[in-house]
Amino acid sequence: MSLPAIFQGRLSLPVIASPMFIVSTPELVIEQCKAGIVGTMPSLNAREADQFKPYLVRIKQELADYAAVNPGKPVAPYGINLIVHKTNNRLEHDLEVCVRQKVPLIITSLGASKTVIDKIHAYGGIVLHDVVNMRHARKAISEGVDGLIPVCAGAGGHAGALSPFAIVRELRTFYSGIIALSGAISDGAGVLGALAMGADFAYIGSRFIATQESGAKPEYKQMVVEANAADIIYTPLFTGVPANYLRPTIVNAGLDPENLPHREKDTMSFAEGNPRPKAWRDVWGCGQGIGTVTDIPATADLVARMAAQYAEAKKRICA
Repeated sequence: MSLPAIFQGRLSLPVIASPMFIVSTPELVIEQCKAGIVGTMPSLNAREADQFKPYLVRIKQELADYAAVNPGKPVAPYGINLIVHKTNNRLEHDLEVCVRQKVPLIITSLGASKTVIDKIHAYGGIVLHDVVNMRHARKAISEGVDGLIPVCAGAGGHAGALSPFAIVRELRTFYSGIIALSGAISDGAGVLGALAMGADFAYIGSRFIATQESGAKPEYKQMVVEANAADIIYTPLFTGVPANYLRPTIVNAGLDPENLPHREKDTMSFAEGNPRPKAWRDVWGCGQGIGTVTDIPATADLVARMAAQYAEAKKRICA
């Protein structure tokens, strides 16, 4: 399909960097966009509501300034993730800030809302929505989203259990809109693979944890470098929704990854005296694609490397 105008001529790679809680800082978003991929962050990464607008103003201004002095370089649009769920008491506030700042891309999670979509469409923005199955996909399409983000097996953080081969090909039997594929993509070859399956974008998160501009703690970045797919544990224990986490952080929290306690609604059973681990703060999210991560580069260098890998993968296929 033809991509919306906000993307045309503004990308060095068909990649949307996923919004990661705590990890996705304004600095990371800015560097991703400068490198020609779509940078995004959760609105809740502005820990106080009054911090959110200054974050957006800064991102917009720095990207505009960079584009003005680099007219030959693609500068990608940025996006904001909104949690559309009754537990997010900042949704109305953050949505209003996004509307006033005319954020070009909104990513919605945990609920596809026609009210939210209509407000974004009113100023010309587009909306992509996270889905893990066909029921969620059909519901989001019926509400009027511009595209879907299938969060497949192996994706970092909250993720589904379906293979990307299964979900993308089934989606394409009835849906011709934007698809940004998420799930264990960490290099340029993976980006090309996503497009070959029928996606329009690769949706990449975990690889950007181990970058210089990431908001992750140094220990988190180093753990991503040292870990591989076998170190990822998929469990609903910490939030009630299945998610992928780094095994060493589960161990550090005093738990046995092979014998995790049961979760019953909001109650978790732990050995007496053990503190309750908190998702993202104590137990760190990550996807299965990190087996190829060997360093902590600047974001610009990482995207350039991905572009070279993408070109090389295309060359191999066409040889």
